[in-house]
Amino acid sequence: MKILLSQYASYHIWANQLLIDRIQKLPAELKNKVVLSSFSGLEKTLLHMWDAESMWWQRMKLQEQVTRPSDGFSGDIENIIKELTSQSKQWQQWINISQEHIMDHEFIYSNTKKERFKQTIYQMLLHLFNHGTYHRGQLVTILRQLGVTDIPATDFIVWSRKK
Repeated sequence: MKILLSQYASYHIWANQLLIDRIQKLPAELKNKVVLSSFSGLEKTLLHMWDAESMWWQRMKLQEQVTRPSDGFSGDIENIIKELTSQSKQWQQWINISQEHIMDHEFIYSNTKKERFKQTIYQMLLHLFNHGTYHRGQLVTILRQLGVTDIPATDFIVWSRKK
């Protein structure tokens, strides 16, 4: 399981970076343009991705008070990108130094509705990486709505062929 999760962590960082590189080439007015989607544009979608990764990290670390980075956030899209990338790398490093049996560990956490759950770490990580894939798809759709046509392929198979 650890090998698979380590690969997903590497893939997750790679795929995010491909889209981030494309987003960073956009003029400021497109980076900040409001677009109809689950979140109202590139910046808000990236901010949600960072929120999710950070909140899962806090839950796994059994922090009593889990906070969203977006609460009180006043930075720009470049700050979001830096923090999201840092958080993703933290997950990758943690997976790489953890022993295999840790992935089967169950932890108890509360979601944003204060409902309590028990989950294995490997299930949470699979969710985390799948969540990233889902929102990368939204980023691609937003980019297309902004008129961007040169969007890199971020499929897992593309990453695995490049290894």
